[in-house]
Amino acid sequence: MSVNLSTNLFYNRSTSAMQKLSAQFDNLNEQISTGKKLIAPSDDSVGYQRLQVISRANADGKQDAANVKIAQSVLQQAGTALTQMTDQLQRASELVIQARTGTNLDTAKEAIATELAGILESIVSLANGKDARGMPLFGGKDGDTAVTNTGGTLGFAEGKAAAIPIGDGQSVEATVNAKDFLSVENGGDIGSALTAIVAALRAGEPVPEGAADTLTAVSDQVTATQASLGAREARVDLQAAQIKSAADDREVARTGIEDADVTETVIELQKTMTILQATQASFSKLSSLSLFDYLR
Repeated sequence: MSVNLSTNLFYNRSTSAMQKLSAQFDNLNEQISTGKKLIAPSDDSVGYQRLQVISRANADGKQDAANVKIAQSVLQQAGTALTQMTDQLQRASELVIQARTGTNLDTAKEAIATELAGILESIVSLANGKDARGMPLFGGKDGDTAVTNTGGTLGFAEGKAAAIPIGDGQSVEATVNAKDFLSVENGGDIGSALTAIVAALRAGEPVPEGAADTLTAVSDQVTATQASLGAREARVDLQAAQIKSAADDREVARTGIEDADVTETVIELQKTMTILQATQASFSKLSSLSLFDYLR
């Protein structure tokens, strides 16, 4: 009876030990094949919960990074358009100075007038540029055409475009309504100013002082707008760097929780296999003994 009891106890314990070793061997083998040490929530419930938090943060981070790229693109496009606009306005100022010398022939004045009219068309075209999303670079709240030219007087879209969220509760206005830099406080705008100058030159009259002043004011406003957008772009670039740094930190944390150290796991697998083989051999040898072998 006691021999039977001892034999059963030995058998049960040995079988249990081999099952545990076999399960451990399979687990380690799977870790090596997948590169993951955390395969199921039961492996490490706390670690699994942390992985879920990291996963959600990664999803938010990817969306923030995508928004940042959009903001960077829009700001860069707007900056380029304003640079080209500045060049056009600079050329217009040079032409106005030439026209004011009083020594120009009628043909020269006509050439200046024609070039100024072309500059106005270029400025309106630049103001109506589209960003990578197909939205107006300098439009309003509804995505309508930014600038219309009616008889030389400019009309502008209403309101301003929505700000772009860039993470951490921050957002950036990646563009500006064209009205903010192409019109002046007295109700004038670059369109009416250049149109008045062109009309005066073609009529043989002096350049209107008010129109020339508007040209100067608009030039200054475009430069100031360009500087403002440049500062916003720098802030967005800083946010982009912070988003990347946070993503890198999360990846380090995720790796520490989830990824297996293959070299260390292989060593552990070899140890487990050696113990399992020894246990199996011992069990096989002892379980083959008959009752007479025990009593011998």
